[in-house]
Amino acid sequence: MCRLRQGFAEEHLAHLYGISQATLSRIIITWVNLLYLRLKDVPMWPSREKINKHMPEQFKEKYSSTRIIIDCTEDKCQMPCSLRLSSELFSTYKNHTTLKALVGITPGGALSFVSQLYTGHITDREIVLRSGILDQKFDCGDSVMADKGFTVQGLLPLGVGLNIPPLLGSQGQMSPEDVVKTQSIASLRVHVERAINKIKNFRIWEGIVPLNLFGVVNQMWTVCAVLCNL
Repeated sequence: MCRLRQGFAEEHLAHLYGISQATLSRIIITWVNLLYLRLKDVPMWPSREKINKHMPEQFKEKYSSTRIIIDCTEDKCQMPCSLRLSSELFSTYKNHTTLKALVGITPGGALSFVSQLYTGHITDREIVLRSGILDQKFDCGDSVMADKGFTVQGLLPLGVGLNIPPLLGSQGQMSPEDVVKTQSIASLRVHVERAINKIKNFRIWEGIVPLNLFGVVNQMWTVCAVLCNL
């Protein structure tokens, strides 16, 4: 927890506990893997009944069918020597090499889906396709709320809708109805960003993720996410 929550450097922790850095690194890797094995099977995807029970009033008015609100987040990582890997990790959004994950929450604010980390070059549509979120149990009539970059209507299960802000397209400006819809969705979608910030409050993600953590970075990400719910 000192490493994950507080983000203390291994050198600092080794000094605090009076052990070598190599020993400390082995301890951290062992316990991160153990926590991952214990927590990865903790159920996160709630039933439709539970979602309805904890549905906030703001959603009940216009978007009561919402099953999950999704968004992507990126963590900066160290640039590798390999040019090919660097190009895969490079994110034009962050203008840096990054690791990217898909995060989903219920309308009530609980984390209900967290993907593994992918290379920063991956698109929002591709990460939805690969992450496994489409394998979750949706009910007919459910809807997914997302940002306008998630053009995934054709990927969703049959009977599941998509609520995203209207695209401007070739129009010079949005119609008044589209402006109201954009504001309405944005005011509700912001909650997924707050949930992502809960994970980012684990200070291990504050700096640039070093290459030597790539072997356990997915385990760390999952552990931090599940602990937010617990």
